[in-house]
Amino acid sequence: MLKTNSIIKITRGENIDYIQFNKLLDLGVKHAFTLRKGELNYSHKNIEKEKENYMILADELNLDYKEITKPKQNHTKNVRIIDKPYTTEDLLETDGLITDKKGVVLASTSADCILYLVYDKKKKIIGNIHSGWRGTYQRIIENSIGKMIEEFGSNPADIVICSCPSIRGCHFEVDEDVKMKFEDKFKFLNLDFIKNGDIVDGKQKYYIDTIKLNKKLLTDLGISVENIIDSGVCTVCNIHDCNSYRIDGPKFKLSTAVITLD
Repeated sequence: MLKTNSIIKITRGENIDYIQFNKLLDLGVKHAFTLRKGELNYSHKNIEKEKENYMILADELNLDYKEITKPKQNHTKNVRIIDKPYTTEDLLETDGLITDKKGVVLASTSADCILYLVYDKKKKIIGNIHSGWRGTYQRIIENSIGKMIEEFGSNPADIVICSCPSIRGCHFEVDEDVKMKFEDKFKFLNLDFIKNGDIVDGKQKYYIDTIKLNKKLLTDLGISVENIIDSGVCTVCNIHDCNSYRIDGPKFKLSTAVITLD
């Protein structure tokens, strides 16, 4: 069972359990990443249930449910600047949200993918970025930081970025085709983020550490190591607390991450 430590704070309530980052709390940024609990599921497939569950979360964090903006994620590199609350149907093919508007709640969902919570301390800008392996391959994290620089004049030195629980290099197993895609795309990094796994049915398997890869991309953009905060939580290793598509299969449920400016 996950416990509060120097990086994350765990809150376990009657209706909902969630993680918060101590760094963001110290900076006064309201946010949370939900943990596995009962039938909580933030999937858009059941809109009424989704609404009910977001209302539970909004009540817990003292948020305005009507301000929640959640995109229709599809493993793209597309990032949108949000100037007001939007519906999911307004934000098709979108995997990153950025805003400087107070009160707007940026939401994203995952069941193994990385969700990044971003905060520019000087400009008071937040971001919520969904980066599965396809998004990582398309370098959505760089696209997101680039948007903050281009649209708001952000200085990378002022940006804090927190990585929520996700599948890690210890369990993100891929075949030769995905391994070769990543090797070719990121060979310029000279980074050891791919490891050999077992041979299964005569085929070599590999493990990719997307957290390590994205961290290198972020530091190359000028974000300091001290401002890249990793929860250190693998969703597969901590299946009792985390939703995981790899473990749960077709019956998987989605966790959500939310962030807002007061």
